[in-house]
Amino acid sequence: MTTYIAQFIAKHRIVQVQQNSVFTWRQEGGEIDESLLVDKIKRESALLFYQLVAGRNYPLNSSDIVVTVLKTEIY
Repeated sequence: MTTYIAQFIAKHRIVQVQQNSVFTWRQEGGEIDESLLVDKIKRESALLFYQLVAGRNYPLNSSDIVVTVLKTEIY
């Protein structure tokens, strides 16, 4: 297994705060599937971030989040 790191920006359609962060994950060596990575970042980082910012009583949907991966490399 290889550890990778990605720098990304997440933007929510309504919540006017931008998440500029990094995300690490492990996978077998090989090409990085960016669409799978974006889904993983949404699910494991961005959605949690926006739930924290907006509060638990505000319903959030991951389809309202756009993730842009700026850079990836082996960690």
